[in-house]
Amino acid sequence: MDLIICLKALGDPTRFTIFSQLLIRKHCTRSLACKTGISESAVSQHLKVLKEAGLIQGEKYGYHRHYLPTQEAMDFLADAFEKMRQASLDLNQMPDVCQCEFRRHTKQPSGNTSEYLTESICKKETGSMRIAVTYDNGEIFQHFGHTGQFKLYDVQEGKITHEQVVDTNGSGHGALAGFLKAAQVDALICGGIGMGAQMALADAGIQLYAGVQGSADKAAKALAEDRLVFDPNAHCDHHQHHEGDCGHAHCGEHHCHGN
Repeated sequence: MDLIICLKALGDPTRFTIFSQLLIRKHCTRSLACKTGISESAVSQHLKVLKEAGLIQGEKYGYHRHYLPTQEAMDFLADAFEKMRQASLDLNQMPDVCQCEFRRHTKQPSGNTSEYLTESICKKETGSMRIAVTYDNGEIFQHFGHTGQFKLYDVQEGKITHEQVVDTNGSGHGALAGFLKAAQVDALICGGIGMGAQMALADAGIQLYAGVQGSADKAAKALAEDRLVFDPNAHCDHHQHHEGDCGHAHCGEHHCHGN
């Protein structure tokens, strides 16, 4: 049997309904016409397709021919979908990235770093707004310059239409603004952020929403709906109380906070 042929045969809603009825009990053409609300001739055409795919067989009972699924078809479909189920379980043993992402992590960058890092990011739809959130395990990461991932949200008419998590590949704060610009980001939600990074984002034309904590998804949804609460004065300072960008070589010694 051929799985594609079987799936095509079952892909028609009426044929799927007919096949589902035959899984419950044997039916003749007239009975199926009553069940589906179509003519007996139409039922016969659907039965022909199912039969040619090897999914059903007919048996003569008195004056009528009754139809039922073939055992071969049931075994074949059960085996095919079990293989699919096992394949999905095996994904737990594989990297949780697509092939494009895998290539991006394994090959050496060349040319423009920002363009290289963003090559696997989905293209932004015309007329949509793209929000980036510093991301760590579902939460807003609080040190902009140290963020290892951004979660991108595409928004149209106040609703999020697409989401994607992307790696920064260890880029420092100086490169992150360029990374976001290359990714066509319009707005950034983050926690603490240094003045230098704020200026770089402004130069890139990216609206900043700093000083935000909690769930990344909730914050992005709030911004999409124009109700995000944020702290425009949030920044990142050294212990020594002199100004610096979050993401400095010693940023692990910083405190991120809002004024």
